[in-house]
Amino acid sequence: MNTIPARLDHLVLATPDLAATVADFTRRTGVAPAPGGAHIGFGTRNHLVSLGGTGYLEIIGPDPEQPEPRGPRPFDVDALTAARTVTWAISPPDLDAAVATARTRGYDPGEVRPMSRRRPDGSLLQWRLTDGDTQHPSGLVPFLIDWGTTVHPSASGLPTTPLLALSATAPDPAEIRLLLAALDTELTLTQGPVGLSFTVDSPSGPVTFS
Repeated sequence: MNTIPARLDHLVLATPDLAATVADFTRRTGVAPAPGGAHIGFGTRNHLVSLGGTGYLEIIGPDPEQPEPRGPRPFDVDALTAARTVTWAISPPDLDAAVATARTRGYDPGEVRPMSRRRPDGSLLQWRLTDGDTQHPSGLVPFLIDWGTTVHPSASGLPTTPLLALSATAPDPAEIRLLLAALDTELTLTQGPVGLSFTVDSPSGPVTFS
């Protein structure tokens, strides 16, 4: 049975061609993702869709209006040849406490660092997040995020495609479950090649993305 993880903040659908992936999502669901903004200095921008409640989908890709970044773009966007669900995020009540607790349980979520992006209206959004799954860089273990005083993206009137299910495959599901437990979350896992997929509801029925 597919379940939606506790404290899900957002899913990340990364793509080498943002415009094409946004158009594909719109065609398949009948819902057009809203422009999110640019990650200045990182060479990316995003579009967003609410998943219902406080969760949302981030579609992220290269920003043609920015110069080439000094380092690789986030989520290995430069290495992608097609759109792919690369990872997900959870929002614990206390980010720093969650990181400390996970480390006592034998899992290091990575360092906490600040991030920001400019919305199309020019306003600045700021948040903190962990570097991600440095111990098991598969994307199956979520990174942690804290929006602080910034209005959460899901509360900004986004178009909505309710999340029906999130699931993953891994060569060793038991290994991933141990890491998820360290973060007090869970994910439906079956054995197979590394992969994440999610299903959303739409006016034309359920649609699945991998």
